[in-house]
Amino acid sequence: MSIEALDQARLVSARSGLGQQLVDLWRSRALLALLVRTELKVKYKNSVLGFAWSMLNPALYLVVFFVVFQIILGSGIPNFPIFLLSGLLVWNLFGAALGGGTRAITGAAAIVKKVSFPRSVLPLSSVGAGLVHFFFQSAVLIVALVVFQHPVGWRYLWLVPLALGVLLILASALAVFLGAVNVSLRDTAHFVELALLAWFWMTPIVYPFPLVADRASPLVNLYFLNPVVWVVIAFQRAIYNRAVAVKVTDGTRTVTKILPVDVTGWWYAWHLLIVGAVSIVLFLVALAYFGRREGDFSEEL
Repeated sequence: MSIEALDQARLVSARSGLGQQLVDLWRSRALLALLVRTELKVKYKNSVLGFAWSMLNPALYLVVFFVVFQIILGSGIPNFPIFLLSGLLVWNLFGAALGGGTRAITGAAAIVKKVSFPRSVLPLSSVGAGLVHFFFQSAVLIVALVVFQHPVGWRYLWLVPLALGVLLILASALAVFLGAVNVSLRDTAHFVELALLAWFWMTPIVYPFPLVADRASPLVNLYFLNPVVWVVIAFQRAIYNRAVAVKVTDGTRTVTKILPVDVTGWWYAWHLLIVGAVSIVLFLVALAYFGRREGDFSEEL
């Protein structure tokens, strides 16, 4: 750590309240930025391609899913690469933040046991690193937009920063909470890996949202409780920006159904604001829980 960053460090009491946690985070913003840079440097240390690896991830997913869902299964979604990337970039950020945040405290055990500083910056640094990767991976989406000459929804583009902000708050809340839980319950990290796998398929990334929303089933109500759904469909509305044609079975016939996307931008914004409000509450609860557990980290590690 640099001298400037160490100046941000303070002794941590056995328990600290929510107010103190918020104050510590604000005072440790330089330390947080340093940890994000350090995590990125360590990940690509001695790598020839460096940050290019972050762009190869969505590119590989694009090729695989395009072959499986567009060529083999015939999803019938026009410009499927744009549709896929507009949701996949959101998921990559969310998954990286949760996966890295869950292991952030245990992965930095040597520092946690020797240096006193607000430990909540560790899982938050994983969220910050995921955000940096998100911007790099967005280059793949921009190239795809140019190659396929696909126009974005300029009238809905304001939804993107709103949706991204909501996603960051949600990811931060879960990362802080899971990072603290994983210190005493090491199975948490393995559970998160499985949960993210199931969560991916419960999010409309490789299939259109109306395909599920139009079904009359009690399970659909549970599907609506997935907060990432509303972030993804906001990105899709702004970037993919077109109606989705899908093949559905009508009795004994298979027909093509055009699913409309004519709802206003405020419909998306309203759902995003609800998810954002819940995410803020979750973040405050996660910080309060983290403050109660923080004093025991050194002994448990």
